[in-house]
Amino acid sequence: MTPHITQIWRHPVKSHGREELVHVRLSEGKCLPWDRRWAVAHEAAEIDPDAPQWAPCANFSRGSKAPLLQAITARCNLPAQQVTFSHPALKDMTIDPDNTGDIGAFIQWVMPISPANRALPARLVRVPGRGMTDTDYASVSLINLASHAEVAARIGRPVSHLRWRGNLILDGLPAWQEMQWVGRRLRVGLAELEIVEPIRRCMATAASTRTGERDADTLGALQGGWSHKDMGVYARVTRTGDVSQGDTAELL
Repeated sequence: MTPHITQIWRHPVKSHGREELVHVRLSEGKCLPWDRRWAVAHEAAEIDPDAPQWAPCANFSRGSKAPLLQAITARCNLPAQQVTFSHPALKDMTIDPDNTGDIGAFIQWVMPISPANRALPARLVRVPGRGMTDTDYASVSLINLASHAEVAARIGRPVSHLRWRGNLILDGLPAWQEMQWVGRRLRVGLAELEIVEPIRRCMATAASTRTGERDADTLGALQGGWSHKDMGVYARVTRTGDVSQGDTAELL
């Protein structure tokens, strides 16, 4: 099977929902459009609300501390600048994440699935021009389904690859081959990427994307099977181009 992109995902609010795309235009030096465009700063965040800058993930509400967040899905309406959020335990919520009143409503919406013994969600933040990725550079993440399948086999039952919250899902590759791509360039569709580094994983991946309950020792499976806690790779977009489901992925 020729290596190819089988799925494309974006996560408009960091750790708060995912949305599948059929097609996307990647731009040089940018994140996937509307991916991690916003993040939920918690009450202890060290971020200037008047001039937010990129900040490490410890400043934000996220699945490693609030596993129920993993079950959120999202639908973006770009012309209306709105996002609709769904969760199995909550009623759907549609907001303009840049609208002050909507932000308050969203914070109240997410409060019931936020642990009371952790720093609570306080506000949405956005940095113009880039997404709030876990990397201090604008990144796109790639997941190899064959690597995921090996982890699921070690866990002993099927688990969703969506736990890894990747952008571009690859099929048709040998397991773990993506780890050999660091420092190489990859053409996907009409875009080109530079593979930068493996993605070190956290406890967010232990939670089901269906229920938000922690139900799989993903980190233990990685450590026990391969002596690391990495799944997928981060990349920079080095050439602007369109990418669609089914497009081939070719090392350059």
